[in-house]
Amino acid sequence: MLNFSLFKKKKTSRQDAGARAGLGILVFEHTSEVIRAEKLLRSEGWDIKVMGPPPEIRTGCDLVVRFPLIEQLNILRLLEGARIHPQQVVPVTGPLLKPVDLFQVKDFGDFLMVRAANMKLTIEKRTQKIVNISGGGCPDVPYLAYEMVGKTLSESPRPLDIGHTLCGYALGLAFEEMQKQCSVL
Repeated sequence: MLNFSLFKKKKTSRQDAGARAGLGILVFEHTSEVIRAEKLLRSEGWDIKVMGPPPEIRTGCDLVVRFPLIEQLNILRLLEGARIHPQQVVPVTGPLLKPVDLFQVKDFGDFLMVRAANMKLTIEKRTQKIVNISGGGCPDVPYLAYEMVGKTLSESPRPLDIGHTLCGYALGLAFEEMQKQCSVL
């Protein structure tokens, strides 16, 4: 007897499909649109990454969303339904159009610093206490530092919950990356 299950198409996840396809970049005018798009796309299971834009396509916003290009139509439909409108969709076709990774991690022995875009978060490794927040020029940076410095990562409020600017968003990314780094210390 023939086993027809051998001929069934294998189900692939959205992430698998994206790994085999090329990449595209969603360019937005404002950071708030990037944040909304990221939350929506992640909640729907899309394999995306927020990054810095390549210099060739830099606009008013210092962030872009990288996504699997094969899923462009589905992603644009989802964004349109949520009234989120990218300025442009750019395929990543050459070495000059590579988005910039936002994170840099620097180990200073007793201290660990994570930089995301222009924001830096430094902790004492032994206690995971936040000892410094620096960078950026946004008006909420002093407030974020006031609320976070001197607290451990687990005690500190999440910058994404209390910040409202590009600097707050970048600090939120640094905070999440720092939590990942600390989980492997």
